[in-house]
Amino acid sequence: MVLKFVILAPQKSNITTSSSSSSSSSTSSSSSSTSSSSSSSSSTSSSSSMTHTPIITTTNTSLVTVTTTNQQSGWINVGNMNYRRMGFAASLLTNGQVLIAGGWNNNGLDVERSAELYDPSTGTWILTGSMSYGQRVAKAFLLTNGKVLAIEGIGSSFQEGKGDLYDPSTGTWITTSSMTQIRNFYTACLLANGQVLVSGGYKPLSVEGEGIAELYNPSRGNWTATGSMIHPREGHTASLLTDGQVLVVGGWSSQIFFNNVELYNPSTGTWTLTGSMDIGRRVHTATLLKNGKVLITGGWNGVMILKSAELYNPSSGIWTTTGSMNYRRQDHTATLLENGKVLVTGGATIDSNKAENSAELYDPSSGIWTTAVSMNYRRQKHTAILLKNGKVLVAGGVTGKILSTGSVVLSTAELYNPSTGTWTTTDTMVSERLSYAASVSGYTEVLVSGE
Repeated sequence: MVLKFVILAPQKSNITTSSSSSSSSSTSSSSSSTSSSSSSSSSTSSSSSMTHTPIITTTNTSLVTVTTTNQQSGWINVGNMNYRRMGFAASLLTNGQVLIAGGWNNNGLDVERSAELYDPSTGTWILTGSMSYGQRVAKAFLLTNGKVLAIEGIGSSFQEGKGDLYDPSTGTWITTSSMTQIRNFYTACLLANGQVLVSGGYKPLSVEGEGIAELYNPSRGNWTATGSMIHPREGHTASLLTDGQVLVVGGWSSQIFFNNVELYNPSTGTWTLTGSMDIGRRVHTATLLKNGKVLITGGWNGVMILKSAELYNPSSGIWTTTGSMNYRRQDHTATLLENGKVLVTGGATIDSNKAENSAELYDPSSGIWTTAVSMNYRRQKHTAILLKNGKVLVAGGVTGKILSTGSVVLSTAELYNPSTGTWTTTDTMVSERLSYAASVSGYTEVLVSGE
């Protein structure tokens, strides 16, 4: 049983109690907040001065774990998930609930089959049916039929590519066909015709990228091969353009970082080369702007973490450099706001053992970056989701290098309000999670797809 006491007034304490079966999760959540509450040393003075630092103490008893948070003004922590997770998949359902599935535990060993639902109207988490396969580093897509397709990343037996379908009306999972090729760290993109394109990745125990691509057809429930990419790669991005084509950018294979770029045409199933970037990179972000251009930010080029940014113009197939970010980042997020600007948050810094809590805004009209108020927690491999109310939800991630000493997987979540330029905390996820990505679905709200 989980009892939640929410103190609405600022400067008050928020107390969460949980049963002994989940006390270890609550304890880690406390240490997570403690490890990550300090502001990034690279943030500007204006951003750092607005960063709120919760003071957290934990009391353990044989029955419950009580966590008391001394909240700064505007920060309120509530709620917890039922399991610790990282490398999970998450999807916003058509009924407004959020489905969380799979992942692996904080010790990096155990693969989870469990799934749970978050209800925004009540702020509570409940368990739902378990998946057919244990999944971590998975991807999930809200299909046009309202079901969720979860594609396995690394499984308990390293049999990547197995598929599971979740039916929100019954709360159950059923197996669907597996990808024709076993691989991991591929990209997946929901096409305008409702099919899912998976491209690239690498096979288990290999360091070479794959060029293979295949399509999942929801109406038939099967995978079919499509044209292979010209250059095998993993760690790349895939963006659906306004003309229905898919732009694949960067990545690497055999220690070679690519600046070459390819276009996939769903009507012909073929790939063609287009203009190359100035700098090869992987684990960067790609954002489709309202003017139809694609903004690429940050990443890793094999030598350093990047702060440079580039723009792709689909009309000409040409790349141009634009203003550089204020901070070097990889494994960060980039979110298109309703006002057309792009919000970038977190990510790994020059010190790979420490994540950023800084945030900044890109203005396409000027090509200039400006610092935004810093997040309350350092994060990389987190998610940032544009909600229908125009706010951005940032959740989960890890405070530093995965499994390194001092790094903590986060259960916290916070909201950014573009109209005021401020952050407030929201429901705290019970299970710490990392390594998941967010994308916008056709349902005007948000689909979260994990990797």
